[in-house]
Amino acid sequence: MKIAVIDGQGGRLGCLLVAEVKARLPRAQVYALGTNSAATAAMLKAGADFGATGENPVVRNVADADGVLGPVGIVVADAILGEVTPAMAGAVGRCRAKKFLVPMNSCGVVVAGVESLPLPGYAARAVESLAAELEK
Repeated sequence: MKIAVIDGQGGRLGCLLVAEVKARLPRAQVYALGTNSAATAAMLKAGADFGATGENPVVRNVADADGVLGPVGIVVADAILGEVTPAMAGAVGRCRAKKFLVPMNSCGVVVAGVESLPLPGYAARAVESLAAELEK
């Protein structure tokens, strides 16, 4: 199964998500899709199987993914400090995979009704939801 993990900035959330996926779903192939090279490198170091940086890798790799994980900003163009392009956001929004998004208030997006957790708690919940969906 193909799991796309998308992140930007320094890749902190992406690292947490990659580590959680590898622990919970060890047979999954994890694709680290960074909006910049620092994020991609960090996710590869965290254990991702493949990595690529930029708009085209995001657009191409979410198309056939079984699950997509990342910050909520990946579906809002320019939400992650201008690193998410409209093409990236559109590709994620249109892909057939379920999207498991982590709320990041630093992106200027507030998800109403979501309890406040530390970032590792959000990552664990996102991956647990992904695993439950894939087991259906």
